[in-house]
Order: sequence, then C-alpha cells, then structure tokens
Amino acid sequence: MGFNIAPLPQDSDPARVDHPWIGAARRRVEDDRLTTGAGSFSSDTSPADCLHIVFVRSPFPAARILDIEYDIADAPDVVAVYTGNDTAGLEVLPVNPIVENIQVPACGLLAHGQVSSVGQPVALVVARTANAAQDAAEGIFIDYEETDPTDDLSPDCPDNLAFEKSWTDGDVAGAFADAHLTVKVRNAHPRLTAMPLEPRAMVAEWQDDVLCVRLATQTPHRARTDIATSLGLEETQVRVIATDVGGAFGARASLHPEEILVAWAANKLRKSVKWVAERSEEFLSQCHGRGTICEAEAAFTSDGRMTALQANINGLLGHWLPYSAAVPSWNAARILPGPYDVDDLDIRMSAHFSRTSAVNIYRGAGRPEAALLMERLMDRAARQLSIDPVAIRQRNFLSTDQLPKSRITGARPDSGDYAAALNKLVEISDYEELRRRQETRITAGEHVGLGFGFYIEPCGQGWESARVSLGASGKVTAATGSSAQGQGRETAYQQIVADVLNVDPDDVLIVHGDTAQTPPGIGALASRSTAIGGSALLQAAREVAQQQKDNPGRQDYVADVVYEAKAEAWSYGCCLALVAVDEDTGVVDVEKIWWLDDAGTVVNPMLVKGQIMGGIAQGLGEVLMEKIVYDENGQLLTGSLMDYALPRADDMPDIEIHQQSTPTQANLLGAKGVGEAGTIGAPAAVLNAVLDALAPLGVEHLDMPATSETVWQAIRSAREGNGQ
Repeated sequence: MGFNIAPLPQDSDPARVDHPWIGAARRRVEDDRLTTGAGSFSSDTSPADCLHIVFVRSPFPAARILDIEYDIADAPDVVAVYTGNDTAGLEVLPVNPIVENIQVPACGLLAHGQVSSVGQPVALVVARTANAAQDAAEGIFIDYEETDPTDDLSPDCPDNLAFEKSWTDGDVAGAFADAHLTVKVRNAHPRLTAMPLEPRAMVAEWQDDVLCVRLATQTPHRARTDIATSLGLEETQVRVIATDVGGAFGARASLHPEEILVAWAANKLRKSVKWVAERSEEFLSQCHGRGTICEAEAAFTSDGRMTALQANINGLLGHWLPYSAAVPSWNAARILPGPYDVDDLDIRMSAHFSRTSAVNIYRGAGRPEAALLMERLMDRAARQLSIDPVAIRQRNFLSTDQLPKSRITGARPDSGDYAAALNKLVEISDYEELRRRQETRITAGEHVGLGFGFYIEPCGQGWESARVSLGASGKVTAATGSSAQGQGRETAYQQIVADVLNVDPDDVLIVHGDTAQTPPGIGALASRSTAIGGSALLQAAREVAQQQKDNPGRQDYVADVVYEAKAEAWSYGCCLALVAVDEDTGVVDVEKIWWLDDAGTVVNPMLVKGQIMGGIAQGLGEVLMEKIVYDENGQLLTGSLMDYALPRADDMPDIEIHQQSTPTQANLLGAKGVGEAGTIGAPAAVLNAVLDALAPLGVEHLDMPATSETVWQAIRSAREGNGQ
C-alpha cells in the first residue's frame, strides 16, 4: 500500500509574505489542535446541572401503538418522559422542493399512534444522569399491535410514490430502431451508512434568553432556521455552534427528528439537556445513503457511437424525508448522459417510501450512480463490439467546442477537455504496457482486469457569505457562512485571504460554524464550499484591499459580502483500476489505482489529494464491502460493525494521483468541487476492472458490493450456465 504524493515545495512555508498562497501545498493548521485532543466537539460540552436524554425506539417496522405505560414516581433522577401525544403539534422538518409535487409523509417527530420503521423514536426520557435515563427507558412498557410491513409500502402501491419526473429529447425510438447494437445494464446500489467517527451529539441550553445549541452539522444556519421554526421561536432566539465536526459525508446536512426533539425538551424544561447517540442508534436511525436502482439501455452504431439512451432512476427512500431526500435521484437523472455526446434521451426518475431509516445525500449524492450507469454501458458495448474501452469513450466524449452543453434535464457542463484527460491518464499509467502485462498474467492462469471510470460532477450553485476585517496590527479575521467537518477548510480559507491581502496565512483567523459569529450561509455540502464559499472570501478580501488602496490612513477595514455564483461549476476526472480476482475464493485485490481530475483552480494541492484519497476509500467501500441490509420483514440485520464492513488501511491499494486544471468561469475563484470525486470515479473503475477480470469465465454482471461471496457465486453460476 502506498500513496504517491509530491513532496512539499521548498518555498511552501516562506518567511516572506508575498508568496502566492493560492496553489501552495501548505500543511493543515487544524491538525495540531485535533491530534492533541484540543478539539471542541458537541459531546465535549456538559453544562452544570445538565440533564440527559435517551430515546425509546420501535422494535417493529410496522405496528400500532396501543398504550405506553411508565411511572417515574419511584425514579427520583428521572425528570420527564415524553411521547407522541406531547409533541404532536411540532412542525415537521422541511423538504427541499427541488422536484415538484413531493409527497411528504405525515410522520411525527415522535411516533404518534403507529410506527413505520425499526428504530423510529417513540418516547423521550429526560433524567439527571445518562444511566438513569437509560434505566428509565428500559422500564417503559409499550403495547404494540404488529401490522404487515408490506401492506402499504410496497413499490407497487400508488400511495408509496414520493415523486417522479421525466425528460425526453430527440427521436429515441428511431435511434433504437436504427441501432447496430443495444446494451442494457442494471445497477442496484447498496444502501450505505456514512459512519463518521463522531456519532450524533447535541447539547441545548438557554443562555441570556437564547437557546444555544451545540450540534454536529454541515449547515449551522439552516439548522438554526429549522429549530426556530419547529419551536415557534425567532431565529434571533436560537444559536447553533458546530466548532469541530468529526465527519459528516452528507448525513449531517439535514436535521433528524431527534435533534429537533432535544431542542424542544430544552425549551420546554428551560434546562440544559444533552444527547449522545450510541453507534447502534446510528445504524438504526441516522440517514442512510445510496440504495438507488439504476437501469439503462443504450443504442450504438457499429463503430461504437452511442446514439440514444433510455434510463430509469428509482430511489428507495425511508419512512420520513430529510431536507435533501430528493437530491440523489434528481442528481443521478440530470447528470445523464455524463461526459458523452448523446442527444436522443429518455430519462425517468422516481422515488418510493420504505419501512427503513431515511435516505439522504451521501458523499456524491447521485453522481456515482450516474457515472456507474454510463461507464458500465460503455464497457459492455466495447466488449460486444470488440473496441478498446479507451477508444469507445474517445469516440463519444463531448468536445471542448461543445462546452458549455445545455441539456434537457437542466444540466449544463461548463468547461474542460475530457479527451485530453483520458489521454493523459492513458499515458501516465502506460496503459498499453498494462494490457500486455495483463495478457501475460492471464496466460499464467491469473484473473486480472483493468477498468476505467470517467465522471462529470456538478459542484454546487447559489450563494455564500463572508466578512473580512483587517486591523491596525495587521491581523485579519475572516468569517464565513460555510462550515467544516475535517476537510482542512481553515487552512484553505486562510490561503485565499492571505493571497489577496499579502499577509502570512497564520495572521488570518478563520471563524466558522457559529451562527452568532458568522454571517448567514448555506454550509458545506454538494462540493460547493471552496468554489462558492471561497469565492465569497475572495471577493470580501478584494474589497478590503481596495479600501486600503483608497484610504491608506485608516486603522481598520471591513467588508461584508453575499456572493452568488454565476452558474454551476462542473468538475470531471477519470480513474483506472487494476485488480486481480482469486477464482477459488472470489476475493478481489485492488492492486493499483491511477487517478486524474480537473478541479479548476486548486487552492491547496495537498488538501485536494487528501480529499481524493478519502473519497476513493469510501468508493471502494461501496463497490466491495459496504451494505445496510434489512430482512423481508423490515428488521435491520447490519446493526453493528460486526455485521457492516468498512475499508481498513490494509484494503487500500497504491494510489497515484494527478491533476490538470481548467479554471471555471462559473465562480470568482475558478474552482470546481473535488471532495466527492473519489466516491464517483472509483466504484465505476473498480467494478469495470473486476468484470474485465471475470469476462473469460463468462461473468457479465455483478451485484454490489462485490464481496468474495458475491464474486464466487457469480463465477459458479457462470460455470453452471456454460455446462462446466
């Protein structure tokens, strides 16, 4: 295992302050604090006389609640027990109306009258100690009447449809009628859990007539709005603090019912309250990701040109909808046909409820689904037409002259050179030599495969805010409406501001994650934080620099800006995976990954490479080992790390990372997103490589994750089908 990362430049930490900091590989300033135990996470806070909360959860996926019995008279440490009757009037959490006519289920924050999923909170216990709350929770008797979990939430039930949308362009039927070849693929993406190191945690307390909430969130300002709305408070009465967040990956972009309920309890009791989730609760009730079923058929000419695409994206949701519930399916559909020049399109999208935990955005949020669908189609057509996988992609790429490209789905890939990127990766990896070595190893009895994954990625749109101030001491304070969850954002933001104001980055204080100290903002999600949040800081710093020029005698300068991106930036990249498969055991060994991407203006290449490696790790998890599993009765079977596999250090291959840069015109900084890239390109490349390795055995399809059992069963089925 190894990572090929260029060493730091000799001048990356100079004494002089006129260094161009944008583009410098500067070490993360957050690490000294975080690696020495000086971080400030939500669960680290325990106000004096703090009360503790434990949730009682449903053991059934479907049941009526007949009665709830509890007696706290003999439990002096128990302060209160609340049920759905107490919270029935609370506002339900909002849902992003990105797709029209979304059906929002009438699901209370605490179950009221019936339960719709295993793990749904049914009661809330408040006690003076966490142990007392847990003991009281275990003593509550709830009389359930089980109902059939398949009665009203089957995919065939009309009431189960959450939303649907379709786009049609060109003569799709005619293109298929004239096709030399048509190919079909079906990808069932496993449902995943984000698994941040820090479980959900929240502390709520009243301070000077303000409800102060310490919360692990990607969107502090939106969390403040949602809490205030649900509790009937003014936004000025709520403060959200997310100083350090131990990972998020999309799961913390939206509030969960538990977080509203903790704030509600603090408001009702006028006491400080604290809730820290156990890992088992995260499996049961934290928002999951993926789970989408993607099907497509493509028409090709004899020389490998794709002429038409029919695709169906079916998202499987949960029993309630978080804010971004529609985004993964919408993204997967609108990105199609990815980087390829196909004008005859029939794309359909729908999503259905299920008796499970909710599904929300998860690192990539629809982008991996779109990439895998197109890349599997390309590889399948290439094999049937006896065309090299590189050649068939090159024949179908959008050219630089065609960008920006407006599509019927509303997507508009804006810039780049897809063909040059793939050619560069072919050169870097010495692809022709890899194919020769592959043949040699196959002749020796090995099963070795090479697979490509090309992707394009929408990188956020809309606005973000910033405030930059410069005092007489030369110290700079930069406050951002964006937030951080371990990406090294303080480091990158320091570099942007320092570059404009010609100061040392260490003289720039970055303020984020506290709604009382930062201007309103959207937050960190959708690969938008550097592109849009960074552009806001860039604009504010430039205004301060102009103030210095216009009024050189002033003692202090300050600029507040609300920056809105002109358009949505689109990054892109390609990945090549080399794998070996053990025919006897089905074990997949990812030997090496070559990576090349275009993220536009790169603020800090070291941070970019770290983000790519982390994304690749999560992409490998999806394609090879991770899967949330419910049985046919709606019971969760993967409720702990004993049952749910995660990538470990020894699962990581050698990774060689390269970049090219085409700055975008969509934002001031010229930056595109990169934080989700690894989860988008790696699954397609690895799955294509595994199927390339298994092709001589007759295996044409693999369900994900491609565990050793799944691969072994596919080999066995192919042998039986061939009469072996």
